[in-house]
Amino acid sequence: MKLFVILFVCALAISSSFAYDPSPLQDICVAIAEPKNAVFVNGKFCKNPNLTVADDFLYQGLNMPGDTNNKLGSKVTPVTVDQISGLNTLGISAARIDFAPYGLNPPHTHPRGTEFLIVVEGELYVGFVLSNQLGNRLITKVLKPGDVFVFPIGMIHFQLNVGKINAVAFAGLSSQNPGVITIANAVFGAKPPINPDVLTKAFQVDKKVIDYLQSQFWYDNN
Repeated sequence: MKLFVILFVCALAISSSFAYDPSPLQDICVAIAEPKNAVFVNGKFCKNPNLTVADDFLYQGLNMPGDTNNKLGSKVTPVTVDQISGLNTLGISAARIDFAPYGLNPPHTHPRGTEFLIVVEGELYVGFVLSNQLGNRLITKVLKPGDVFVFPIGMIHFQLNVGKINAVAFAGLSSQNPGVITIANAVFGAKPPINPDVLTKAFQVDKKVIDYLQSQFWYDNN
C-alpha cells in the first residue's frame, strides 16, 4: 500500500509538471455541448492574419488627460484587447491613470494580471494587501516621478494622489484582459444587492450602516 501511495504521488507530481489550467481571459466561460454555439476563442475570435492592417495594432489618445471631475477624483483610460484588437493572445495591456489633487484610484483587484505602475507627474501613495495566509499585511510606498511599483496579480491595491497638483501614471498589465473588481462597488453596489444579513455579519456593523452604504452611488472610474 505504501509503495502504491508513493507511486501515485510521484505520478501526480510528474503529470502536474506537464499540465496546468490556462489563464482565463474572461470573467466566466460556461461549457457548451456544441462548438457552433461558442462565443469566445481565447477571449476573442481570431481575424484571418492575411487581412490584418496597421490599425489593428494601434490606439491613439493616451496623451489626452482623463476626466477627473468625479467623486473619486481619478480616471483610468484602459488599453486592453477591447481597444487594440491586435493584443489578442499577446498577454499584455496598458492604462493611463489621471488624478486630481487628492484623487483616489480606490481599492481594487485585477483577477487576471500583475500590474506595474510608472509615475510621470505628481506623488502617489500606493499599496497592496497580502492574502489572509500572510496576515493581510499592507505593503505601501510614496512614489515620485520616475518611480516604478508592482502590484502582484489578484492583490487588492490602490493609488492616492498625496499632492496639491494633478498626478499622472501609466500602467502595464500581464494580460490582454486583466479585468478589474473595485471592492466597494462590488460589495455594496452589487446588482441585485447582496443580502444585508451577509454584510452585517461580515463587517460586524449595524444593518443601518449597510443600508446606507448600499444606497450610495458607487462611481466606476474605469
